[in-house]
Amino acid sequence: TAACKGVGTFISRPLPFLLLHFTLLKCDITDGNVEHLKREHSLMKPYQGVGSSPSSQWDFWGSTLVTSSYVRLTPDERSKQGSIWNTVPVHLKDWEMHVQYKIHGSGKKNLHGDGIAIWYTKERLHPGSVFGSNAKFHGLALFIDTYHNDEAADRSFPYISAMVNNGSLPYDHGNDGRTSELGGCSSEIRNKDHDTYLAIRYSKGRLTVMIDIDDKNEWKECIDIGGVRLPTGYYFGASAATGDLSDNHDIISMKMYQLMVEHAPDEDSLDWTKIEPSVSLLKSPKDNIDDPTGNFRSTPLTGWKVFLLLLCALLGIVVCGVVGAVVFQKRQERNRRFY
Repeated sequence: TAACKGVGTFISRPLPFLLLHFTLLKCDITDGNVEHLKREHSLMKPYQGVGSSPSSQWDFWGSTLVTSSYVRLTPDERSKQGSIWNTVPVHLKDWEMHVQYKIHGSGKKNLHGDGIAIWYTKERLHPGSVFGSNAKFHGLALFIDTYHNDEAADRSFPYISAMVNNGSLPYDHGNDGRTSELGGCSSEIRNKDHDTYLAIRYSKGRLTVMIDIDDKNEWKECIDIGGVRLPTGYYFGASAATGDLSDNHDIISMKMYQLMVEHAPDEDSLDWTKIEPSVSLLKSPKDNIDDPTGNFRSTPLTGWKVFLLLLCALLGIVVCGVVGAVVFQKRQERNRRFY
């Protein structure tokens, strides 16, 4: 057991890398040890427990092909859709999902598509128009979008973005999801000679997405959003789609880790299965239309932020009072000189 409860990094790395990150990261992060791995929610070689039998922990649909080395959601062919879904609902309040994947194909720049979506949703095996899955979903979706639909937007593709939905808002493919995204980043992930990695952490209402695309054992932050509320009892899955353009969309592994995080008694007493997926933002996702990067971070006003705002307001009042007093005194002195 780790000395500090839940200390570590997003994914298992060599010792120097671990030691570096032990000094940088808080004590609410798993280190990827086997003791934290939740095998019932993990997809790993040689992909045992994948199939349509009652005892299977993963089920797949569409063009998905399961081999001994990878799960290919779509081949590099037009008009394909495929997905793979965990059959076991997640009852963890805090978790990390590590995804090892590879997107590659014969298409040249801007002649490939469409991408992969990673899901934590109420629905499973529900085909649809959003990377092979349902457009009006309940839960969290992370989109690895490789095709630029909105040519007017100043954004580099491939692009990774996140969306939380309560089923009321459809993902807008024609706008690359900009009106509903919480944040994102551009990432050159196609046709790499090595696998690429994605880490999704949900802990105490905070969603963090990190990427490793250069095979240098270094994580880069892509998304960091507070005020996120996700229920328990949802399912993990991955889906992909091709249209007139195509790619091989491969999932190598999906590893789920439990975060050892303490919650306040009132949080523990909640029925987490009844929580409505939502995000408390100071800035509406629709404001992203005017943000060419689409990358913003917004969190609710926490106690210290309120304190700072009040402190600034108080200082402003004091400064105005002092300046007013000085001006008033000088005016009085000037008036006396006229008598």
